[in-house]
Parts: sequence; C-alpha cells; structure tokens
Amino acid sequence: MLTLGGIEVAGQARDGEEALAAIQSIRPRVALLDLRMPRMDGIEVARRCSRTTPDTYVILYTAYSEQALLIEALDAGARGFISKEAPLAEIVRAVQLVAEGHTYVDPVLAGVISSPAATAKIKQLTQRERDVLRMLSDGHSNEEIGKALFISPETVRTHVRKAMAKLDADTRTEAVATAIRQSLIA
Repeated sequence: MLTLGGIEVAGQARDGEEALAAIQSIRPRVALLDLRMPRMDGIEVARRCSRTTPDTYVILYTAYSEQALLIEALDAGARGFISKEAPLAEIVRAVQLVAEGHTYVDPVLAGVISSPAATAKIKQLTQRERDVLRMLSDGHSNEEIGKALFISPETVRTHVRKAMAKLDADTRTEAVATAIRQSLIA
C-alpha cells in the first residue's frame, strides 16, 4: 500500500517484539507501528527504539484517540500519530514529514492532544512524575521504579510527593487514581 505512494517498505512484523527486532536490524528512517500489537505494544516499541535506535522515528497508527495513550506515546518518543481512518495520501504525507525530522499528528487526533484542557494537564505533571505514577499503577515498588528509571528510591519518593502535591492527593494511591481519572497516565 505505501509503495504506491513512493515509500520503500523495508520490513513487516506480526507483533511488537518482531517489529523491534526488525527496526534494530534494518534501522529504517521511519517505523510505522500499530499502537496495539501482540506481545509488545507500539508505545513500548517506541520507548525502546528511542534508546536503541534513536535515528528511527516512530509513527503510531491507531484507532484510539484516548488522551492518556497519546500522552504516553509522546513520553515514549513517538514522532507521529496517524488515524487508521486516514486516506493513503495522508499516511504517505505523515511518513514523509517524519522522515524529514518533523512531527506529524493526524488532524483527527490533534484535538485530543492540543486542546487547552489537555495541554494544561500535560504541563501539570512532569514526564518523570508521569513515568513514576504509571509504574506505581502497575504495582512496582520505589526500588523497582528506581532501577527501571536509573534513579534512586529517594528520588522516586520525591517525584511521588511532588505529583501528590500537584494533584492534591493525600496518598500515593489517590495520586495514581487522580492521574488515571484525568487521563494523565494510561
């Protein structure tokens, strides 16, 4: 399909793990990934690519317009978002723009990310605070979060305290619940 638009397709994958392996092996300029894939979702692939193959830009292809998912994808390093309802010409345009180093957000999804309410919420917590709350929501301890993020457990506690204050939460659990309710984390 993309070849009709002049895009060279260097590889295809059935799931996220296969996609990550292909990206690391082929090192394409742009990787167009489904947000929801078996074995590893597109957000996790984007996160790992930003560390292992930073010259490959990730575009997430999605039917989902949930603010928290899109914010998490931005945090993970995704450079573009395209709706599965987009016509082929728009997909080709997105790939070309991202290949040139630009960011692309499908107009259908742009309103979700750039609404004044969303922008205010994104600025409310730092990326690191969102990362810590996201890991807390998955049941990780301060020590586990510290190891994963390469920070000390005390720094994790500091991020939690700051997030609690910003969200007006009395407990860690309340901070996580508030962040999920306000679509700050997925």
